[in-house]
Amino acid sequence: MWWFQRGVCALPAALVAWSSATFVLSYVTAVLLGHVHALALGGELKLHRLNCAGLVLGIMSSVGMCVVANFQKTTIMSVHLLGAGLTFGCGALYILVQTGVSYHMQPRFHGRDILWARTAVGLWTMASVIIAFVSSAILYDNLPDVNRKIRWRPGDTGYTAHLVSAVAEWSLAFSFICFFLTYIRDFQKIQLRVQVVMQSNHLYDYTHYDVREHIHHGEHSPLLAGSI
Repeated sequence: MWWFQRGVCALPAALVAWSSATFVLSYVTAVLLGHVHALALGGELKLHRLNCAGLVLGIMSSVGMCVVANFQKTTIMSVHLLGAGLTFGCGALYILVQTGVSYHMQPRFHGRDILWARTAVGLWTMASVIIAFVSSAILYDNLPDVNRKIRWRPGDTGYTAHLVSAVAEWSLAFSFICFFLTYIRDFQKIQLRVQVVMQSNHLYDYTHYDVREHIHHGEHSPLLAGSI
């Protein structure tokens, strides 16, 4: 039995895939049809490649988060670690790539304040990754069967390394969340509008409107006029 055949665990996976496809396909379609213009054009090939790499890394990090949520640590450890590696590894690379994009965008598209903010969050992320990796290595070296241990008490073997690793993982997660705050200036330049278009002022299948047959029409006229 495959993993998506157990219960209804396919629902969150389908939700992530469908939501990601909705945004990605909508953007690609809009760019191809000329509704929106890509930021990097012509000679900005390097910037365009970095942006595409960031998109791929972001999608991989989202997929890894879905894997972590569906495969807990106490059930299938190998798959859980794979998902965690995709989430945190690709997420950290995503932050570094987007920081590189900001470096090439300033000062043409934005000031250095955004670059410094993303650089600070990137350093925070890398520090958390290094601390989490080192503490986890020390923990597994001192306690090989750490995967079976659920509850920890002060004084247990490897408790300090476990505590440092847990704090580093939470710090890494918060660095991911805080990185999205650096997109405030980007989204301030985007405005969404909803435009309602009335295709006709009647409910018939044909588009031609015969004034002689329907004399009285307006906002107070009944929608279903006729011989009812």
